[in-house]
Amino acid sequence: MAYAQPPKKTGLPREVVKWLQSLDLSFPPKNARRDFSNGYLVAEMFSRRYPEDFPMHSYDRGTSLSAKQGNWSQIERFLQKQKLHLMKEAIDGTIHCKPGAAELLVQEVYTILTKQSMKGVRGPELDFTDQEYQEQLPTVARSTASKAIKNNLKITEIMAEPNISTNQRKAEAIIHRHLEQKAAERVHNPGRFKVKPPLGQLAARRPLVSWCSESPASAGTASKPCLPSLQSGATVSFKEIKVRQPARRSLVNY
Repeated sequence: MAYAQPPKKTGLPREVVKWLQSLDLSFPPKNARRDFSNGYLVAEMFSRRYPEDFPMHSYDRGTSLSAKQGNWSQIERFLQKQKLHLMKEAIDGTIHCKPGAAELLVQEVYTILTKQSMKGVRGPELDFTDQEYQEQLPTVARSTASKAIKNNLKITEIMAEPNISTNQRKAEAIIHRHLEQKAAERVHNPGRFKVKPPLGQLAARRPLVSWCSESPASAGTASKPCLPSLQSGATVSFKEIKVRQPARRSLVNY
């Protein structure tokens, strides 16, 4: 069975790819999520414009978490010095190889260095998750709750932020999003989940009876149920039932 491939829009735009090729980097990026993660290529991109501020011998080409954090801390110090800005969420997502984060970051670097704005670089919301990819898969192939946590909470995130409460909140947010997706699936495809209608839908409906008096002037009188309006032509017959009360025997003192 062939499943859908990851979303195509995570790739870099054509003009950005051509610009990267013109920089003559130390190695051409083939996988943006992997190759830009440690920040070495990003520093090399900035060194083409600011060679004195980016000595490449001070950057590590390793892929360990400490190497990534060291490289990106140097890049962020330079950005603060030059009053330039890259989204912190995009940097963190690039370090932890989140879907779409590296592509967004490279487009921001392209905008800073070339002064050419790109449409759609800053989306309405930053969602570096695999939700869009999961929606393209068949229902039977989508992730379970535990798999969703594994896909969206990287081990490097836990290593970088070992606080238990913080990681617990991240896991709860992932589970909450997963349950919302499952609830939407049950609504759109109830037959697959064998969803039975609730008793409220199965129960027979009777017309509501409201209590009212015969006239507004009869305030204080006992109310009686108002009969529902009848359709035209319908007749209702009433039959009076007489109930014989038993005779009461008086008590006599003997």
